[in-house]
Amino acid sequence: MPFVVTDKCQKDFRCVDECGIGAISPRSGDPAAQEVSQVFIDPEYCLECGACAGACEFDAIKRDADLTPEEAHFAEKNAEHFRQ
Repeated sequence: MPFVVTDKCQKDFRCVDECGIGAISPRSGDPAAQEVSQVFIDPEYCLECGACAGACEFDAIKRDADLTPEEAHFAEKNAEHFRQ
């Protein structure tokens, strides 16, 4: 069950820095960071370690299985970011 970033994301990039495998993007210095409202977790690469969720003080990151019905679309939004 990969982790998913929801709309509570404040783009402080702490989760990006905490992810040891680079499964979260964009990074703070990336020009794309200015074009998006949040960061995204690649479900294909997420190791489900939870380090990103622990680093997020906004409670914006959840396991996909723990998303509420209202939040379920964020799983697809995160995956779609990496298909582009």
